[in-house]
Amino acid sequence: MNVLPCSVNTLKGLYDISGVEVGQHFYWQIGGFQVHAQVLITSWVVIAILLGSAAIAVRNPQTIPTNGQNFFEYVLEFIRDLSKTQIGEEYGPWVPFIGTMFLFIFVSNWSGALLPWKIIQLPHGELAAPTNDINTTVALALLTSVAYFYAGLTKKGLGYFGKYIQPTPILLPINILEDFTKPLSLSFRLFGNILADELVVVVLVSLVPLVVPIPVMFLGLFTSGIQALIFATLAAAYIGESMEGHH
Repeated sequence: MNVLPCSVNTLKGLYDISGVEVGQHFYWQIGGFQVHAQVLITSWVVIAILLGSAAIAVRNPQTIPTNGQNFFEYVLEFIRDLSKTQIGEEYGPWVPFIGTMFLFIFVSNWSGALLPWKIIQLPHGELAAPTNDINTTVALALLTSVAYFYAGLTKKGLGYFGKYIQPTPILLPINILEDFTKPLSLSFRLFGNILADELVVVVLVSLVPLVVPIPVMFLGLFTSGIQALIFATLAAAYIGESMEGHH
């Protein structure tokens, strides 16, 4: 008789836990939804930086590239090489996706260290790198999951799902679990590293505000770039894996 009330209380407890937040957040009410305004603001800034840089790069292309054009061509060649290495000969259609992921994460990570977000005052909370919020990293990871499912289904049709019973049907639960852990590992790795880096810098600035934080900030820039590279590499590897059908 008490099973139903216990179940309701359990669900209510889980709902209350899901509402726990770290720090304060500034919200916008859009329709019936409540969104993190500071994440949208910083994401828009990052997107504006990327679009502005791309517009400048292609505004007046030269046969003999100038310094700026040379830099962007180098970045494009780097992304192409990364995609080809991880995906294989059919990498072409996936270069824009991998490049977008890499550049958005890279600029987002660096914006947390280089842009003075703290100067801008909000009614609640404060601005920080978009990748400092778990919602952003989960969204990027889910986009990656959709991409590799799409790649596999496009290449093999419904036969793509045959991979879940290889090399033996006994491994079906493990193979399904693997696809759930991929986005989790991608999102939490990126979120944890960026959050930890910004927390370390804040603590050191409060303790030793002059000398010590500077090398730590340079180290943070390096690790931020590495995290963007790792995310893009794993995303390309997952897409290549789904198209080849091996683990």
